[in-house]
Formats: sequence, C-alpha cells, structure tokens
Amino acid sequence: MSTEASGMIECRPGARLWGPEDEDSRWQAAVDLWLLNNGNSYDAFACLFGVRNSFGFEPLAEGRGFPPDASETVRAEFAACGGPRDVHGTTWITWAELARADWGMTDRSGSRSRETVAGDGTHWGPVWSVMRTLGEVHGPENVRLVVWFH
Repeated sequence: MSTEASGMIECRPGARLWGPEDEDSRWQAAVDLWLLNNGNSYDAFACLFGVRNSFGFEPLAEGRGFPPDASETVRAEFAACGGPRDVHGTTWITWAELARADWGMTDRSGSRSRETVAGDGTHWGPVWSVMRTLGEVHGPENVRLVVWFH
C-alpha cells in the first residue's frame, strides 16, 4: 500500500509587523502542497517527517501533530482527508527550521543525504522555493508546512 502526502503551506502575514499574538497575525493558508509537489518519495518522507523511515534518517519534524492554531483552510483540508482517524504522521515545520537544517546529514548507510532526497534539486524544490519567498516577506518563523499522510 502506498503512502501519499497532503498538506499546505501557511504564513502569518502580520506577525513581522505586529507580533505573532496580534489578531491580524493568525495563520493563513498560502499554497496547497499538491500544487507544488507531486512526488511520492519515501526516503524524502523519512528524512523530513519520519514517515516510512526504514532508511534510518534523523527526521527534521516527526510526530508534532496537527497545529492547534492552524488556519481554517488547513483545518478543512485535514478534515476532508478524514482527520486523525484516517491519516497518520501529521506534523509541521517552519521555514526557519528548514533553513537551519543540516542538509548534508545522511541516512544510516551514509548513501543518501537530506539534500539528495529532499533538497532544492528534488521534487520538494518548488515547496522550498515558495516557503523561502514567503519567509523573506513575512519572516522565516512565520511560514510553515503542515503535512499529513494517508
């Protein structure tokens, strides 16, 4: 049985100006993951999110769950996929965390790095490009990817 990723990039447009707690700084849906990433690479799922991690990667954002402050659009998409009863591996990661990540870190065999399985040159590149751009505008800590698997 295959594993598919769903999710969305969100940002907090007003957070850089007014702070993350301001009412105009709530998370807003930006781009649906399926518009940017049509790949189904298990080694990328493993190194990024710890899903199907038979490769031995140290995941960047494993098992954080669904963010309680997610935008209404992301909540609706998550519910449309069946919510917690029908999905697994739900997590999220900010652009700030991705920008600080050690992309040279390898799996336990030393044969694959994060960069080679999920870096800019892979099908994840468009996702990182959008997050990078939004991070430049709104601040890297105010951009995140919320993702779940089914």
